[in-house]
Amino acid sequence: MATIHPFHALRPSPADAARIAAVPYDVVSAEEARALAAGNPLSFLHVSRAEIDLPPATDPYAGQVYAQAAKAFDSLKSALVVEDRPSLYFYRLRMGSHEQTGLAGCYSIDEYEGGLIKKHERTRRDKEDDRTRHIVALRAQTGPVFLTYRASAEVDAAAKRAAATEPLFDFEAADLVRHTIWRVAGGEVGDLVTAFARIPALYIADGHHRAASAARARTELKVAPKSLDPRWSLPGGADHATFLGVAFPHDHVQILPYNRTVKDLAGLTPEAFLAEVRTRFAVREGPAAPARRGEVGMYLGGRWQTLTLGGVQVGARDPRGSTGSPQASGGGASRAPSHDVIGALDVSILQEQLLAPLLKIADVRTDKRIDFVGGIRGTSELERLVNGGKAAVAFSLYPVSVGDLMAIADAGEIMPPKSTWFEPKLRDGLLIHMT
Repeated sequence: MATIHPFHALRPSPADAARIAAVPYDVVSAEEARALAAGNPLSFLHVSRAEIDLPPATDPYAGQVYAQAAKAFDSLKSALVVEDRPSLYFYRLRMGSHEQTGLAGCYSIDEYEGGLIKKHERTRRDKEDDRTRHIVALRAQTGPVFLTYRASAEVDAAAKRAAATEPLFDFEAADLVRHTIWRVAGGEVGDLVTAFARIPALYIADGHHRAASAARARTELKVAPKSLDPRWSLPGGADHATFLGVAFPHDHVQILPYNRTVKDLAGLTPEAFLAEVRTRFAVREGPAAPARRGEVGMYLGGRWQTLTLGGVQVGARDPRGSTGSPQASGGGASRAPSHDVIGALDVSILQEQLLAPLLKIADVRTDKRIDFVGGIRGTSELERLVNGGKAAVAFSLYPVSVGDLMAIADAGEIMPPKSTWFEPKLRDGLLIHMT
């Protein structure tokens, strides 16, 4: 069963929260981070992407970057406060009409390594190295892992009670996402720990590298001397054997597509490529965004067409109308054979029947001819890239369901690369776990 640990959060004051909060380090380039932090010395990007305060040619993995991050963090601490007792927090994200509320706390690295906190992605060693060095340099986890779980009526009821009280933070970011955080008080903390112990499993939605890095950093931090600052030595609460996370019920989570662009047509003319596509799929004039699972939008030669992939739909209907529900007898996920779930995903069919045989992209992890565009950027970004000559063709996908993600993770399998894009994003710097 899942365990959640209250912790002594290091956090901004309410007055500074909006200026300190920053987008996750891995969703922006150094140039974008530099622009976002310009004129704002409190931006947490000075800590999470410390290379923005070094010469532009600096290697982002150079030792001086982690030293700069530690220096920026020490400077920022004067604008931060530490909770006087271990706490949990409800964190609500609101983007347009979509709203989701999760429980922020610390989660067990032992449960992560033992498979109770389940993964659906592989991690890259270089990215793990980066965040491990960052955690060790700061002795802190500064950005939460985004988790999901099968919804619990007890936790939902506690979130509603918290939402009726005065929030700790409540602000709208520049991207129009509203961030609201409530600190859980009194006996409610213990009740939530007990309620969470009845949740059978957690799933990493976004932040696999953060979790893996926290697990690696634990070994180094176990033998490193503790900070002499008494603020980081308060009794009780989570320690370096946990990682910072926010867990959302499955029926709150919003998955957007992860779209693709390809730089060239592997030697084919647009006409010849389209003719080959027609031999494999039904093709019709269609909208930019596919209306349902089993369809893919293709932008070629200045127009959108819809490819019907066919194939067998897997799983039951989920709460938002996609296939692959996490709802099943006993609260478990639909347990179709994992290879059937993976093979039936639109992203898998597109790869196996079009990208590999026609465009000669055998491995999307390593082929430099393919790029990926998060669904938050919209299909207009795909049009811009093709019309501007940066790509020859673009594909827009229908989003993967939460049920499919859970079914694949339950089977111990890995989803195809770049299958999911979660929005809205949590912010770095609002709740920090000192280790």
